[in-house]
Amino acid sequence: MVPFSFLSQELRLVPPPPGSGAGRGAALYWPREEALLVADLHLEKASFFARGGQMLPPYDSRETLERIALAVRQTGARRVFALGDNFHDSKGTQRLDPHAAGMLGALTRALDWVWITGNHDPHLGSEAGGTRVDEVAVNGIALRHEARPGTTGPELSGHFHPRLIVHARGRRIARPCVVHSGNRLILPAFGALTGGMDAADPAILKALQPAEEINALVTAKDQLLRYPLWRSAA
Repeated sequence: MVPFSFLSQELRLVPPPPGSGAGRGAALYWPREEALLVADLHLEKASFFARGGQMLPPYDSRETLERIALAVRQTGARRVFALGDNFHDSKGTQRLDPHAAGMLGALTRALDWVWITGNHDPHLGSEAGGTRVDEVAVNGIALRHEARPGTTGPELSGHFHPRLIVHARGRRIARPCVVHSGNRLILPAFGALTGGMDAADPAILKALQPAEEINALVTAKDQLLRYPLWRSAA
């Protein structure tokens, strides 16, 4: 885990486990709250596409939940905040296979689990377990699915699946990243079948305004690297 300071809080980036691939997003651990934060799980995305005839390996929910369980063991978290688009659609809970449903049930019973609804799952069913809210404030920091343009208060969100894209030596390298602007963070997508948006995309930069500067945060071994995405000309 790689610690960094966010306002007066210590946060820690929990990188994906070795061998899980560079495309897997990180989680965030908040020691003061003993809380693990994950965004954009998109559980049951494969089964959603299968209904339309696009067949994908039906193991995305298992992989995502296994990674959450590993992060909980690694951090000792007692709470989980899932920052929206937890399922790929509001009926995803009904398509969980028994193994994945058992994993999710064990996690939501063992932890103080809070589902923050997103645009993909605005009507998340009670069978998901845990508590469902549109957004919540924890220690003065708003936890919501999508960054609210124009807000000046502390905020943690997801929605955009940010990825840092770097071109080096003729290669295009894309890695999930956290986007940081002053008192606001956008987390990368954590789900196994989630794509990504360029962290410097105008939609992301606009969502974080007003800001003096916006940076991408990525981990490299035990270091936190910052890449500038935008800086005010003022």
